[in-house]
Amino acid sequence: MASESDNFESVVKERRQDKVAEFEEHNKGLVGFIHDMLHKYPFLVPLLVIIVAIIVFGILNPNFYRVTTLSTILQQVAIVGILGTAQAVVILTAGIDLSVGAIMVFITVIMGQFTFRYGIPAELSIVIGLAAGTAMGFINGFLVARVKLPPFIVTLGTWQIILAANFIYSRNETLRSQDIAEQASALHFWGQIFTIGGARVTFGVVAFLVLVMIMAYVLSQTAWGRHVYAVGDDKESAQLAGVNTDRVLISVYTLAGFLCGIAAWVAIGRFGAISPGASTGVQGNIQSITAVVIGGISLFGGRGSIIGMFLGALIVGVFEMGLRMAGADAQWTFLLIGVLIITAVTVDQWIRKVSA
Repeated sequence: MASESDNFESVVKERRQDKVAEFEEHNKGLVGFIHDMLHKYPFLVPLLVIIVAIIVFGILNPNFYRVTTLSTILQQVAIVGILGTAQAVVILTAGIDLSVGAIMVFITVIMGQFTFRYGIPAELSIVIGLAAGTAMGFINGFLVARVKLPPFIVTLGTWQIILAANFIYSRNETLRSQDIAEQASALHFWGQIFTIGGARVTFGVVAFLVLVMIMAYVLSQTAWGRHVYAVGDDKESAQLAGVNTDRVLISVYTLAGFLCGIAAWVAIGRFGAISPGASTGVQGNIQSITAVVIGGISLFGGRGSIIGMFLGALIVGVFEMGLRMAGADAQWTFLLIGVLIITAVTVDQWIRKVSA
């Protein structure tokens, strides 16, 4: 007669399964699929927007499809795009830099004044300007990372300080384009034009495209890039995982300052003259943030890509050019860009809420 233990073992053997526990996969449907795609590829929204915009503006005015129109748009957004690249790396860490426009204008003044006031060769003045921009970025990063001040407050303060220093140091003196071309042509380097496929393109556009490709690679393929995303997604968890978060933050703001220096050099080539009162000192901050937000980079950090920022900058340029060619009031540009900003933030919030 079999014992109770023998009966129990036989039942267990009969019911035993060789497979481990499995989780049932639920069909998320169309909404779930869209959410997953946007979470994985945030640049899809700005890509769709720019495709639709190009189609619509092309229907309204067939001349919009000309190669010259695209080259003009790229020239218009190159400076904002470089500032947007600087802003993007900061926002990916859940920070913000309100001083990028002011740093850019101040660096143009430094490059010009060192050349004309002190008689320093333009090439050396450019190096000094790039170093000064890097130093300003480092100060922002040090105050955020080591002093533990909020990025918004730090860069709001340095924005005002740099703007004031810009006017004090320059003595409100504007350097004429003609003088720069004759005595310091190196400052106009990025403004030189070459022709490709019937389109006139400046070296500044090339600088913008190359920077976007370099930063896209660095952020997606290097350890430093992964650390940037980790700090933006969850700083405490990144620190527990062994990431030196302070070093990452300082490097990010320092890089942003250097990129502002590049933008300054490109701006001199684009506009010719050097003016301490350039509107980019104020508008550059808003324009760079606009390109970043429309491009699908989350203001809360840890999500997005430089490619998205590039598309965001192009969207602004496409809307401005398309509406101008359609004969619409310029205020429509601000209205539509405002709608896009709110829409982009709404989509980001929806993705985060569903993912939680």
